[in-house]
Amino acid sequence: MTTTQDVRSDPPATRAATARAVPPPARTSTPLLTRAANLVAVSWRPLLVLVALFAVWWFVAWRELVPAYLIPAPGAVWETMVDDWAMLLEHTWVTTLETIIGFLLATVIGVATAVVLVYSKTAEKALYPLILFAQVIPKIAIAPILVVWFGFGLTPKIVLAVLIAFFPVVVSAVAGLRSVDPELLELSATMGASRWKTFRKIRFPGALPHLMSGLKVAVTLAVVGAVVGEFVGADRGLGYVLLLASGNLNAPLLFADLILMSLIGVVLFVVVELSERVLIPWHASRRGNVVLAAS
Repeated sequence: MTTTQDVRSDPPATRAATARAVPPPARTSTPLLTRAANLVAVSWRPLLVLVALFAVWWFVAWRELVPAYLIPAPGAVWETMVDDWAMLLEHTWVTTLETIIGFLLATVIGVATAVVLVYSKTAEKALYPLILFAQVIPKIAIAPILVVWFGFGLTPKIVLAVLIAFFPVVVSAVAGLRSVDPELLELSATMGASRWKTFRKIRFPGALPHLMSGLKVAVTLAVVGAVVGEFVGADRGLGYVLLLASGNLNAPLLFADLILMSLIGVVLFVVVELSERVLIPWHASRRGNVVLAAS
């Protein structure tokens, strides 16, 4: 005769001893190490390219393949940055201030304009062709007019930065606001949500991925706008220093100025990139801690 044996659970003491005997799973890495590894994975390729370009630059200057007044040695550029750091810092701050103010104004005005274009067909038909027409006008051509209107202060540079950065913001914001799923908008209307609530909860969050892409382009163009304005008429800023260095054939100062201009654009781009991580961590582009489409 076959008997069945009762299955009894282990007593509490046995379970506790078993739990103590089995070690917890080891953590493979800390979040800090993971972030560092992701940063290295993203950064090593551009750093390698920079090192290669610097090596070519140093070799050309060392072998004197090009006259020094055209391509100075890296050491001469570094000495200029160290010796004239106070002057360069002052002019860098002026250009940075013009760029930031112009970019922020372009963002506010561009997003507001995009909202008007999306919500009003009449405004879209009336304004969008004018916006496109204004974009194709070379900004360097209207820079002297801005100097005549606003003088030699910060205002014409800020206005020019706004004009150059405005178009990418408008285009990206319009594309983002129109990319929202129509079914979500219909559901929101069915639930009785107001236009403002629909915009705040559905349209604007859904438009952020497109908008942030446009802001990355706009922030770099704002630097161009500020510098172009300084070319035409200014007594401060990196564009003014660039004109002085070019007129005096001061190649080390010229290269130092170009490096600082590039740093302003890179730093502001990184700020927008970090803002994107904070605002849309849920988006597919932010998964896997990828910064610049690294694979």
